[in-house]
Amino acid sequence: MSVTFVQGDLFDYDGLDAVCHGCNCAGAMGKGIALEFRKRYPAMYSEYKQKCQDNKFDIGDVFTWKENSLIIFNLGTQKTWRTKATLTAIEISVTEMLQLAIHMKISKIGVPRIGAGLGGLSWIDVKKLLVEIADNYPVELVVFEEFQCIKR
Repeated sequence: MSVTFVQGDLFDYDGLDAVCHGCNCAGAMGKGIALEFRKRYPAMYSEYKQKCQDNKFDIGDVFTWKENSLIIFNLGTQKTWRTKATLTAIEISVTEMLQLAIHMKISKIGVPRIGAGLGGLSWIDVKKLLVEIADNYPVELVVFEEFQCIKR
């Protein structure tokens, strides 16, 4: 469908059916936007950590969590917090997320700069990849190029 690029707070943007973020597969959400997800959704973090400990969350996987009316897609983009994300992992996990979104009747997903912060990838490369993938699906990606967290 399309990609819309915005600035603002991923957690305080009207009209999103879901949000996503890149995760490592080692059970750590200690920095970046992942830490914000951990703070806001502690039960999700506990289940994610257990999946990692049980080797049930790997590169390219999508761990879906529902909290109230919001869907959260945790995307396996890094093996550990020490390793870099890969474009292949982002392509696989975003594609899987969009397929899940279709089945869940989700039309709009908020997306941070997946893999381009602590993941170490070039934002230009990730941005291009997101546009290419989104063109094949009837789900809009609302990409937050500059994330500002509004403190509550």
